[in-house]
Amino acid sequence: MEEPILRSMQSEGTARGSLQINVTADVGLIPIRNANITISYTGEPNSTLETLTTDSSGQTDTISLDAPPLEYSLTPNSPMPYAEYTLNITAPGYEPVTVSGVEVLPDVTAVQNIEMTPTEIAQDESETITIPDHTLYGDYPPKIPEDEIKPMDESGEIVLSRVVIPEYIIVHDGVPSDSTAANYYVRYRDYIKNVVSSEIYATWPESAIYANTLAIMSFTLNRVYTEWYRNKGYNFTITSSTAYDQKWIYGRNIYSNIDRLVDSIFANYLSRPGVRQPIFTSYCDGKNVTCSGLSQWGSKYLGDEGYTPIEIIRYYYGSDMYINTAVAVSGVPSSWPGYNLNVGASGDKVLQIQQQLNRIAQNYPAIPRVTADGIYGANTANAVRTFQGVFNLPQTGIVDYPTWYKISEIYVGVSRIAEPG
Repeated sequence: MEEPILRSMQSEGTARGSLQINVTADVGLIPIRNANITISYTGEPNSTLETLTTDSSGQTDTISLDAPPLEYSLTPNSPMPYAEYTLNITAPGYEPVTVSGVEVLPDVTAVQNIEMTPTEIAQDESETITIPDHTLYGDYPPKIPEDEIKPMDESGEIVLSRVVIPEYIIVHDGVPSDSTAANYYVRYRDYIKNVVSSEIYATWPESAIYANTLAIMSFTLNRVYTEWYRNKGYNFTITSSTAYDQKWIYGRNIYSNIDRLVDSIFANYLSRPGVRQPIFTSYCDGKNVTCSGLSQWGSKYLGDEGYTPIEIIRYYYGSDMYINTAVAVSGVPSSWPGYNLNVGASGDKVLQIQQQLNRIAQNYPAIPRVTADGIYGANTANAVRTFQGVFNLPQTGIVDYPTWYKISEIYVGVSRIAEPG
C-alpha cells in the first residue's frame, strides 16, 4: 500500500474524488433501504471517515473524498494515482459486506455497487471483497499473442450465425486450466464497465476511453461469437486473466463517466470489410508491455492531441477498421424503436415503457407511477427523468437509446424471481 503517499496527500488536500454507493439484494434486484455504510482508509480500518445511509432506491449521496494529484493518473509509472478506501455495509436481514481497496480517482465519481445476501439464505456469515491493484499500476502478466481473426472453417466448431449482444457472459476468474477458479454470470454491460474501469483510468480524455471501450467490447464479442472457450471444452465465455483475456475484477467499483459511455455504445464492436466476426482487438499498456495492437497510454496521448475515437482505433489497427453495430440484443423485451420517445409521442412503444416503469417502481418507489395509456405526457416524462437520476443517466425525461435499454435491463432484473446461478 502507498500509505506514506496517501497520508501526505490527505494533509495537503491536493485533489478530491467522489464516491457513490448502490446497495441491492443479490436476488430480485431489490434496493436495500437504510443500509449503513462506514468508510475508512484501506489499511486504517479504525479511522472512520464517513458514515452513510441508503435511501429508498438503495443509494447513498455522492460524497467527496481525498485523492492523489490528477497528474498521477495521466502519466505512466507514477505513484499510485488513486486512493484506496474500505467500505463496511450492514443492513437488517442481510449478511454484512466489506469491500477493501475501492479506487477513488480525482475529478471523477467512483460508483460502488454492493449486493447483499438475505440472512435466511446466506451460506456464509459475511462477505469480504478485496480489490487488487489497477492493471496500469500493478504487476500483471502480459497478453499471450493471438490472431485477430479466428479460423472459422474447422469442422465441429460452434459458431454463431450473427453477432448478438449477449445478456450474460460467464467469466472464469482465473486462467483457463484452473478448475478451482469460480465462474460468475455477469451482465454483458456490467462486464464491459468493470473491464474498462480495470484496464484504463477514468480521468483520461473521453475519446481515449471511447476507443479503449470499443477495443474491449470487440475483444469480448470475438470470444462470444467464436465460442472460443466452449470449443476447447470449457463452460465459460472468457477469463479474468490478463495473459489470456482482459482484466475483470469481482466486486470492483466502476466510474460514472464509464458507466454512461458503455450504456450509450454497448452494441458496438470493431470490424474489417468482408469479415463477419468481431475483430479480436489486442491491446497493452504500451509502456511496460508492448504489442501489435492498441497502446493504452498511447491512446491517452492521442486523445490529448484531439484524435477522435475512430482516429485512435485506425492509428493502431489500420484505416480499414470501422465501427459496427450488433443486429440484436438478447434478454430485452423488444429492441429500441430507432427514435427517441418524448412528450407528444404515443403508441405501443410508449405503452411498453410506461408498463415497465410501473413495474420498476414497485422496487424503486422514488419513481412515480404513471397511467399506462400509451400517451407520453408530462407525468411519463417526469417518471423517466426520475428513473434516469436513479440509474446515472442524463436527466432529460426523454427515452433515448441508453435509457430504453437501461429501462429494459432493470425491468427484466426486477421481473425475474432469480438470476441464473
